[in-house]
Amino acid sequence: MTQYITPAGYRALREEFDFLKTVERPKVVQEVADAAAHGDRSENAEYIYGKRRLREIDRRLGFLNRSFADMQVVDPKVPRGEKVFFGATVTLYDHEADDEVTYQIVGPLDTLDEAHVSYRSPVGQAILGLGIDDEATIHTPKAKRRVTIVDVRYI
Repeated sequence: MTQYITPAGYRALREEFDFLKTVERPKVVQEVADAAAHGDRSENAEYIYGKRRLREIDRRLGFLNRSFADMQVVDPKVPRGEKVFFGATVTLYDHEADDEVTYQIVGPLDTLDEAHVSYRSPVGQAILGLGIDDEATIHTPKAKRRVTIVDVRYI
């Protein structure tokens, strides 16, 4: 399944992959080798922790490597009109809160924070394909929110 991602998100994951592969993993391998040289491995906390950390690193490297094959980098700066698509920065009017909130629609592997939501999230799914002045109902685990799209930009 294609995973859409922003150029910034792709760079961050690529940097993480490169760091884990070229810096972190060799360091942990050396630490495990040093701990193993101390003798009894069954009661050697450094050895046991190092092996566990090595498995975590290898698991993350495997996940990232598989994910890169399915990624499609999409530049959010490319204009796509006034409809909400991947990369759009969308301002919503929340009727229940009587407030406006702005999100950028990004991929699930992008860095998500208060200003970014995944296109697979309840918010993303509710507003994808809609345009300015369209209303949507967002079904979240806590409640339903009725929103109106106030602005759509590709920046």
